[in-house]
Amino acid sequence: MTTNPAGGDLVLPPAPFLASVMQIEPQWIDYNGHLNMAYYNVMFDRAIDELWLTLGIGPGYMKERRGSTFTAECHVRYLREIHLGDPVQVSILLVGADEKRLHTFEELRHASEGWLSATSENMTIHIDMAARKTAPFPPDIRARIATVLKAHSTVARPEGLGQKIAMPSKTSR
Repeated sequence: MTTNPAGGDLVLPPAPFLASVMQIEPQWIDYNGHLNMAYYNVMFDRAIDELWLTLGIGPGYMKERRGSTFTAECHVRYLREIHLGDPVQVSILLVGADEKRLHTFEELRHASEGWLSATSENMTIHIDMAARKTAPFPPDIRARIATVLKAHSTVARPEGLGQKIAMPSKTSR
């Protein structure tokens, strides 16, 4: 896969996008003996950075074209504990996009055993860094996003997509 943050031809990622395998770092383990909740977000963020590079919106894009992305909303679900020594991998599904926003759903899985540990659903906004305001993606980036969105639209929607935080409803006995 090639990356070219300034534009040009780019080989786009598979659907869903698979980030590099990561290892849990010792300082990320909390007093409960498992991965601290903050570091799930670190791993999700590292994975998103990999996808952004393939779309041409990584650090080079910010430096050369003065555009970047900010997370506007995030919903993380912690489903199964991760421990020191566990290899993990994040898959990312682009579930929606418009001229200024990207809606992604990420799954963190044990890389060798395949079980699901956590999910993160995010709304990301495009920012004109000179103005520090939301702005439309440039046409070449929008075309890349549209190509990825089309490929990802063929993937089954994951369980948990669009869930909101709420107390469980009471059932009558």
